[in-house]
Amino acid sequence: MLRLIATSLCLRCPHVSTLPLNLRTCVTLSSAENQQTVEALYDLSVDIQKVRKLKGWVLHQSPAYTKEVAELLRNMGASGPIIARILGVHPEAVLCNPKHMQTQRELWMSVCPNQKDLVAIIEKFPASFFTSSSHHDNQRNNIAYFQSLNLNKRIITKLMASAPQSFSRPVEQNQVMVCTLQQAYRELGGEEANMKIWLQKLLSQNPFVLLKPPEVLRQNLLFLRDKGFSTAELLRLLSSLRGFVTELNPDSMRSTLAYSQDTIGCSEAELRGIILKCPALLYYPESILAERFKGLLDAGVSMSQITEIPTVLELTTQIVNYRIQRLKARGYDVRTGSLQVLNGTKKDFEMSFGKLQLRRERPLFNPVAPLKVDD
Repeated sequence: MLRLIATSLCLRCPHVSTLPLNLRTCVTLSSAENQQTVEALYDLSVDIQKVRKLKGWVLHQSPAYTKEVAELLRNMGASGPIIARILGVHPEAVLCNPKHMQTQRELWMSVCPNQKDLVAIIEKFPASFFTSSSHHDNQRNNIAYFQSLNLNKRIITKLMASAPQSFSRPVEQNQVMVCTLQQAYRELGGEEANMKIWLQKLLSQNPFVLLKPPEVLRQNLLFLRDKGFSTAELLRLLSSLRGFVTELNPDSMRSTLAYSQDTIGCSEAELRGIILKCPALLYYPESILAERFKGLLDAGVSMSQITEIPTVLELTTQIVNYRIQRLKARGYDVRTGSLQVLNGTKKDFEMSFGKLQLRRERPLFNPVAPLKVDD
C-alpha cells in the first residue's frame, strides 16, 4: 500500500517563494493535496478544477479553515453561490485564521454601513478583506486618521477596497501625502471651505494617489507651470486628472505634449486649451495616442472635430469603431455631426443613442402645416 508522506518545506525552499508574502510564515506546504480542504470546497460548490489550474498551491496548505471562513461569510449574510464565487476566485481565504478574520470584519464594519454592503465588497475585492493579521494595527490607525479628516465613510471604504496597500502601511506615510495634497490645493488658490469635498473627490477618483512619493506631485506641478498653465488651471487639472500623480512624470509629459502638438498642428496655447478639455492627454503614451488618432481619422473624422471633443481620445479604437457602426446603422454620420454622441461610458452612449433613435422615429410637429382630415 502506498502512503503519501506530507513533507514540510522550510522558508528557504524555492517552492515557498511562490506563496503570497502574508502567508509564507503561517502555512506548511505539503506534497499532497489537503483532502479536507478539497472536500470542503467541493461541498461549497467551488470549482475545484479551476482552483487547481489557477491557484493549486492553496490545496496543498495546512492548516486550512475552509468551513470556518464559509461560516463567517454566511453569518454576514452571504448566500451559498456568493461564498462559492469568493472562494473560487480567491481560495487563499481558507488559509486565514478565523479569529483574525473576525477582527478584520470588525475593522471593516467600523466604516461600512452594513454587512450586506461588506459582503458585496468582499465579493468584488476578496484580496482586500482576506489579508495578513500583521496589518491590523496599521489598518486601525489609518481608519482613525481618515475619520479624523471627516472623510465620508463610503470614501474610506472605497480606499480600503481598491487600494488596500495604503491601509496596510504605517499611517505616517499617508499623513505626509495628504498634507502634500492639501498644501498644493492651498497654494493653487483652493478655498479652505471646499477642501474636504475636494480631497474626497480626489481620493475617490484615484485611490492609488496615496501610494506615490509626494515629490512626484511637486515635480508635475512645477513642470506644467513652466508650460504656461495658470494656478487656476493647475488646480483644475489636479482635481480632475486620475493619473496626475500615479502615471505622470515630467519626461513622459514632455514627450506626450510634443507628440500631441505636432499631430494636431496647434500652438502651445491652443494645446493647453485642448488639455483642459481632456486632461488624460497628459499621461497617455505616444503609442496609444497614435493608434487612437489614426482610428478616428481613418473613420473620416476631421482633426477639428477631435480638438472640439478631445475626450473621444479616452475611448479605445475598438469602442469608437463599434459605436460609429451602430450610429451609421441608424443614419447618423459622425463625419458631419458632433462627436459628442460617441463620448462617455457605455451607459452615456446608450442614452445618447436612444435619444437619436427617438428623434428619428418621432418627427417634429409643425404647427403651421395643414392638418389632414377625412372628407
